[in-house]
Amino acid sequence: MRLPTLALAALSLLNLAQAEDARLAPLKSLNSYFPFAAPKSIQEWEPRRDFVRRQLLVSQGLWPMPTKSPLNAVTHGKIDQGDYTVEKVYFESAPGFFATGNLYRPKNINGRIPAVIFPHGHWTDARFLIQPEKFVREEIASGQERFEQGGQSRFQSMCVQLARMGCIVWQIDALSDSDSIQFSPAVIHKFAKQRPEMNTVEQWGLYSTQAEANLQSVMGLQTLNLVRSVDFLLTLPEVDPARLAVTGSSGGGTQTMLLAAADPRLALSYPVVMVSTGMQGGCSCENATLLRVNSGNVEIAALFAPKPQGMNTANDWTKEMATKGFPDLQALYQLYGKKSFVTLQRGEHFPHNYNAVTRMGFYAVLNKYFKLGQPEPVIERDYAPLPKEKLTVWDSAHPAPKAGDAEFERHLLQWLKSDAQAQLLAAAKSAEGREHILLPAIEALIGRSFAQAGKVEFPNASTQWRDSHFRTQGTLVNQSYGEEITIDWLQPTNSTGEVVIWLDDSGKGAARLADGSLRPEIESLIERGIGIITTELFLQDDKTLKQTRVVPGPREVPAYTFGYNHALFTQRTHDILSIASYLLSPRDSSQPAVKHVSLAGFGRLGPIAAAARAVAGSAIHRAAIDTGGFRFSQLLDYRDPMFLPGGSKYLDVPGLLCVSATHPLWVAGETDQALFPSATLHTSTNDSKAAATLWLLK
Repeated sequence: MRLPTLALAALSLLNLAQAEDARLAPLKSLNSYFPFAAPKSIQEWEPRRDFVRRQLLVSQGLWPMPTKSPLNAVTHGKIDQGDYTVEKVYFESAPGFFATGNLYRPKNINGRIPAVIFPHGHWTDARFLIQPEKFVREEIASGQERFEQGGQSRFQSMCVQLARMGCIVWQIDALSDSDSIQFSPAVIHKFAKQRPEMNTVEQWGLYSTQAEANLQSVMGLQTLNLVRSVDFLLTLPEVDPARLAVTGSSGGGTQTMLLAAADPRLALSYPVVMVSTGMQGGCSCENATLLRVNSGNVEIAALFAPKPQGMNTANDWTKEMATKGFPDLQALYQLYGKKSFVTLQRGEHFPHNYNAVTRMGFYAVLNKYFKLGQPEPVIERDYAPLPKEKLTVWDSAHPAPKAGDAEFERHLLQWLKSDAQAQLLAAAKSAEGREHILLPAIEALIGRSFAQAGKVEFPNASTQWRDSHFRTQGTLVNQSYGEEITIDWLQPTNSTGEVVIWLDDSGKGAARLADGSLRPEIESLIERGIGIITTELFLQDDKTLKQTRVVPGPREVPAYTFGYNHALFTQRTHDILSIASYLLSPRDSSQPAVKHVSLAGFGRLGPIAAAARAVAGSAIHRAAIDTGGFRFSQLLDYRDPMFLPGGSKYLDVPGLLCVSATHPLWVAGETDQALFPSATLHTSTNDSKAAATLWLLK
């Protein structure tokens, strides 16, 4: 099993200081260090690749893909520029949600030709941008641009040159930029404080607790726009589906990486000034919960291997890429025998942009792999940039939608929620849907499959004889991740080989009453030869904990924390997986053999037990879970200890139980058994612990 680089770092931490859980370290942020360790073999890499790609799709709200409604594309206002044309285009990525931009085509097209998607970064009105003369002359003097006229717009320069090389170019607006006006820049790029009117359990807005619980984000909306852009280009009969490329710089570089990783239809990727082991993307539009947990931009770029890919360095956070990150990408490509398919254009003497020299690097890669037949080196020719009034897609015949519309924002997120619910409810009805849609999504939310639970040891176990059982106390150490779990293990002398991990709000003391005697339920299990483990899950001993930590900063954007760090709910789920993994792993004869591991969860730990059982599958023999009727969909604070990014999307707690019910399951706290009909449902208001114990004793 290949462990994430960050987990290996945690292991090193553990070796230095055995006494402290690595999860107590400062939170990771977008400015932390994100190395990528090249795998040793394709066989080692591809399972990791599949997991990270799935995590990426889940984080973007694309697992499952939103229903592809009609694009209703409108193309109008063709402008003849001699050897190329420019058209105005808008289409609906989702009902009522418009992607806008310009389509550049060669004037004379013979047969099918390549197409390039060109998203941009954080330049205001990028598609319309015309730089002043003084700025252009300074750029020419520094070697960044070549022409006084064409140099006024590096965005149009790219599109014009590609069209002259024989490519169709779709230059798409970022949300809130140029003609994309349905969201305001204050929401898309400058969001700072939570909006009480949008942080509700119904009709919520972006960045709210429920938006995050349903994996709805600005970044996800932009990725959806790009996926639908591929759909749009493939409706054009002259586009060659085997030669689709994407390139963009800064925030557009982030979008490039994500589209290349998410959509297998892309054949070439060229992210500019963004692939780095350093800063991962500073804007709220470049972050999404789950995306970079135990991963980072270099690994996201690696997901495209072994297809052709280029990138560059500049005098920004990418300047060390030649020694930190790129050699590992080369090593990965070498495993496929295609080391030359990944290239790095050095440009540390240039600032953070997509200048003419950098564009030439992209032209060379595109020319080579798409066999365009252009003489090398490919050099731009001058042209006359078009003004905004000729490029804008909105006019009297094509009226613009309402700008910055809060009701539209709510409506779009509700459509995405309803669409996902319909697909997931259908998936829950079949074994295939549970195995291939729900379970992989839940593994992505938790950040580990059971196979990735890690190597767990019990280095300081202390065993004593007490009453009719052995009592072993100590701390389990997950050496793979640097995590520690304190346990109390009661082992009967007449062991059947079954051990129940017993979880409730009392923590490690859950097995005993106030006078120190065993709880009747625990005693009855031990008398029947069933061992019991009680435990303190991560931070469970902190009875004052009301809110979890977040990355320091003035902006209340959940992705700045949960895009890089596991939620507390997830960390506690990891502890359960670690205990089960230890019990089922081979050990020396000093510890009793364990044939079956079962699970009982009550109180606030019931939903966490449901998540652990869903991920562990058959590794957990039986599970008795009292959910208390808890729902992620009722939370309004993303710092709540029970908050789980994506927790509401995948059918909430019933979705966890649906996957858990593939194996023997007893449930209390629920009234509707539709998603888990095979489970034993406890409907009485009597003590669920006593009823669960009777079921476990059968």
